[in-house]
Amino acid sequence: MKITKGIILAGGAATRLRPLTSVISKHLLPIYNKPMIYYPLSTLMLGGIKNYLIITNPTHLRLYQDLLGNGDNLGISINYKIQQNPRGLPQAFIIAEKFINGEPVCLNLGDHIFFGNDVTKKLKKNINNFNKTTIFAYNSNKYKEYGVINFDKNNKPISIIEKPNKSKSKSIVCGLYCYDQNVVEFSKKLKFSKRNELEISDLNNIYLKNKSLNIEMINDKNYWIDAGTPKKILQASKLVSTLEKKNNDHIGCIEIIAFKKGFINLKQYKYFIEIYKDSHYGNILRSIIN
Repeated sequence: MKITKGIILAGGAATRLRPLTSVISKHLLPIYNKPMIYYPLSTLMLGGIKNYLIITNPTHLRLYQDLLGNGDNLGISINYKIQQNPRGLPQAFIIAEKFINGEPVCLNLGDHIFFGNDVTKKLKKNINNFNKTTIFAYNSNKYKEYGVINFDKNNKPISIIEKPNKSKSKSIVCGLYCYDQNVVEFSKKLKFSKRNELEISDLNNIYLKNKSLNIEMINDKNYWIDAGTPKKILQASKLVSTLEKKNNDHIGCIEIIAFKKGFINLKQYKYFIEIYKDSHYGNILRSIIN
């Protein structure tokens, strides 16, 4: 089975980033030379997904529509849904029920940035040959901020604990997931936590209990940044800038990905070069065909 649909969660008020987010969505803030939303979108595009739902709040909906439209220019489809009151990550699946329509789906959190060959390879594998719900994980000391995966002596996952105070495990769940067709049903059965939210760890533990959960560890030669604070946004910008110059690479460039994957033709690609012709970003796009 192949996954053909992807959700990007770009809601919330981002109060930790005010005044930066007083008049703009966090997921539209710049990471080096492009909006943050480009990065999760590019991750899923590299996996081959062409059908998207972006979930955002009423205030910011028009901004995303102005930036990305319906995706036609990129050879993809983008739809939008409103999240009035954020109540936890699994709420995204309930909001997206009609979009999901009983099919498997990927979720990338809008402020979680991934790049590297390993994560792309593993995501492609799960998208093209999907047979079990898969969550991506990364080894980190920041276990107090995320869901932590505990393993038995045979390296099989036995539990996922949300934001523990202490943990022997350093394997934390990052914001990239591939869920099966039961995700809406399971999300609806969740109870609100002490934080008054539906917890993604509770959802993942349902799959774990049913022995239908796969863990994909991202190796440390790849990069994952949760860009939810000013420090992390600055770190992500510096890292993208450094890697692009060092490796002569173009990270998160959705137009280049669309062109190289055959979603759009040369004429359509040149449209982006024209509209960005006066910018540094336009020079990057132009360099691909010169």
